[in-house]
Amino acid sequence: MFTGIIQAVGTLIALESRGGDARLHVDAGDLDLSDVGSGDSIATNGVCLTVADLPGDGFVADVSGESLALTTLGGMRPGCPVNLEKALTLSTPLGGHLVSGHVDGVGRVLERRKDARSIRYRIEAPGELARYIARKGSICVDGISLTVNAVEGAVFELNLVPHTLRETAMSERRSGDIVNLEVDLLARYLERLMLGDQVAQSPREGVTLELLARTGFLRQ
Repeated sequence: MFTGIIQAVGTLIALESRGGDARLHVDAGDLDLSDVGSGDSIATNGVCLTVADLPGDGFVADVSGESLALTTLGGMRPGCPVNLEKALTLSTPLGGHLVSGHVDGVGRVLERRKDARSIRYRIEAPGELARYIARKGSICVDGISLTVNAVEGAVFELNLVPHTLRETAMSERRSGDIVNLEVDLLARYLERLMLGDQVAQSPREGVTLELLARTGFLRQ
């Protein structure tokens, strides 16, 4: 588990294809690796990766075929900056929100504009994730815990303050760029619980107005 509070910005050194999956080598920058060992987890642009080796300049991790298909990692090139966060411990301040490092989908930046000293982003999420994104709720973008300022359909808006821009790789994002998205895990589990016995049925419709009314969220 992670908090979505980025601890350092690293740099991709290499992404080597391994016959369907890949091995990734990251320069960890200012991230303290003194307490990291083989088998530990590091969120890399929001993707939970397992450390396979510590060559001295950073870490090496294997990336599965599914992670390559469902995240932005497969399209990265050497030199790309990456947001890094070590796994939280019981003594870690939870400054963001609970993040699993399991990316739900890839979004696209539609707009970037200045707002005083902040930068506002409009990002389009995959349609199937829209129901999990709520105004003033939390979302993880490239590993960063952020608050949704506004949402319309599958498009949501974020405001990044100077500190976040300075301490993460989000400052590099421009219109047309793609980003890793992880929706709030409580929303995912809530949907699953609300479906009750329907989860064993396939296909299922997901959350509907009828289901919301039956479970007490709407007046009938």
